[in-house]
Amino acid sequence: MAIKKAEETGYDLVEVSPNAKPPVCKLMDFGKFQYEQSKKLHSMKQHQRTGQVKELKFRPHINEHDLGIKIHYVERFLEEGNKAKVSLVFRGREMVRYEVGAELLKKMISSLGAKAIVEAPPKMEGSNMTMVLAPANPPRPSGKEDGDVFQEDPPQSSD
Repeated sequence: MAIKKAEETGYDLVEVSPNAKPPVCKLMDFGKFQYEQSKKLHSMKQHQRTGQVKELKFRPHINEHDLGIKIHYVERFLEEGNKAKVSLVFRGREMVRYEVGAELLKKMISSLGAKAIVEAPPKMEGSNMTMVLAPANPPRPSGKEDGDVFQEDPPQSSD
């Protein structure tokens, strides 16, 4: 009887809950349903926040102030919810004194404190010493969502 009604109306008979007793079916345009589902899935993927890996490079003989600026950049990357890859580039004879670079990276870790988690500890890769830092706390959404903000009426002027 349901199949006959579906053919008359031009809709598809879709089994919604096959394990129920009796099975539950619904009359719908299945192509339209699939299209709406794919649009909803695409929209959900689009609004998903995926963190990027931002890279920061510097040399071992860096001025104290310049190092502070680099640390500030790393803080900003982490606050935005991105990971930070810190690369220390050694050239020529600087390779002999790689412990200077290790001290700089330790100093950076200690100055970031609880803002960062060391995801990959400092290690030498050829002439570069790299480490990866991840944000300690996930970022909070910056925009206001529709349902969670209560707006009061503006104050009435008494004139």
